[in-house]
Amino acid sequence: MAWHEKREGKKGVTYRISVSDGVDENGKQIIRSMKWKPDPDMTPRQVEKALQRAMTEFETKVRQGFQVDNDKTFAEYAEYVIKLKERTGKKPRTTERYRELLPRINAAIGHKKLVDLRPQHLNMFYANLGEEGIRIGTERATLDIDGRAWLKEHRISLSEVSRRSNLCRSTTAQFLDGKPVMLETAKKIAAVMSNKPEQLYTVTRDDSPLSNKTILEHHRLISTILAQAEKELLIPYNPAARATPPKAPRPEPDYYQPEEVNRILDKLETAPIKWRACTYLLIDTGCRRAEIAGLKWSDIDLNDGIVIIRRNLHYSSKLGIYEGPTKNEKGRVLRIAPETVAVLREHRAEQERQREAVADRWEETGFVFTKEFGQPMNPDSITDWLNKFSLAEDLPHIHPHAFRHTAASTMIANGVDIVTTAGELGHNPATTEMYYAHVINEAKARAGSVRSSVFDRRKQKKGEE
Repeated sequence: MAWHEKREGKKGVTYRISVSDGVDENGKQIIRSMKWKPDPDMTPRQVEKALQRAMTEFETKVRQGFQVDNDKTFAEYAEYVIKLKERTGKKPRTTERYRELLPRINAAIGHKKLVDLRPQHLNMFYANLGEEGIRIGTERATLDIDGRAWLKEHRISLSEVSRRSNLCRSTTAQFLDGKPVMLETAKKIAAVMSNKPEQLYTVTRDDSPLSNKTILEHHRLISTILAQAEKELLIPYNPAARATPPKAPRPEPDYYQPEEVNRILDKLETAPIKWRACTYLLIDTGCRRAEIAGLKWSDIDLNDGIVIIRRNLHYSSKLGIYEGPTKNEKGRVLRIAPETVAVLREHRAEQERQREAVADRWEETGFVFTKEFGQPMNPDSITDWLNKFSLAEDLPHIHPHAFRHTAASTMIANGVDIVTTAGELGHNPATTEMYYAHVINEAKARAGSVRSSVFDRRKQKKGEE
């Protein structure tokens, strides 16, 4: 049975509602309590009815096992949930992204108790994220001098600048090549280059609103945290499930026409063999860049032209380069073209020459695509090289995932069924059908035209008669 205690203070009248919830291990009675405040416009009779309803609802929740009197804030519980996800095997890149999103979320609702969160609080937060100037840490710095010329003039290697600034080589190269990097990153590299680092770069800030896609990322993290709270009976329902986040339109798959692929292949003829082999595999297999970076020679049978996709290779600022399972955590076997086999043979021979040249400095990892001394390669390097390649060769912007869409579209357009196409890509059939609906519809239209041609022949025959 619930009971209440009336309290009068400077802020008006409140009621403390309490319910007995059994006894603890020491035989001491457990009391669950909550504060309830009536609307100041209520009459005494309305207050009495509303108070009785609040007492009944509170007692029901306590009897159902909800810890309705818990005082955990969203920020406290969010940290617990992320650590729980880490312990139970959530992918490092996912939890790392959680921590990137959390500061902005905590600034808005982190101080609120879980039991006090409502859908309207979240809707207000999502609206705020869509305003200008909301971005955090958007200051970017661009080098004002020729970074590569500076390296030659001072007779220092890129690797040495990277080591002194305690940054990865690709990030250092990006700044020295005149591309914008985070301000803090620029400060570290410029400090190695000059005793007046701020004179070397120009700072810009992005005040544009967050995209709907990024706002949805915040919503999904909030929903994940509150779903765990609902599961643990800390809250009666998940407020995020009743909130209204913005909708992000699904982007149309970007793929290359056959003539564009031919142009890319023509330009690859003079590219370094490592990158030629890497790009051939992207074009031929439609694999994700992380899957290509994760290939080992033991996964490839050059005699039979077979590649087995077993793992992904990822980069994390916390873990560095590390191995992980494929996206659907399943392996798959792919047959590759003779042209791809030939390029891979050439690349393997070049890798052997590189191994002999660096002698005992070579670190044997078994990976197909490696750094200078045999270590596994950051998957971002593939994107970086393709960007530079497309600019240097006056090609359309090339990114690895477009080759994946191209492979899928080509298979569907040539009559390969959805299940087989999905298996080749490492998708489930529903995902493939959703992403490539336009190509499927075009293929169906062509199929309809082929079927209807029987009537055209019949008309032609009648005309001749």
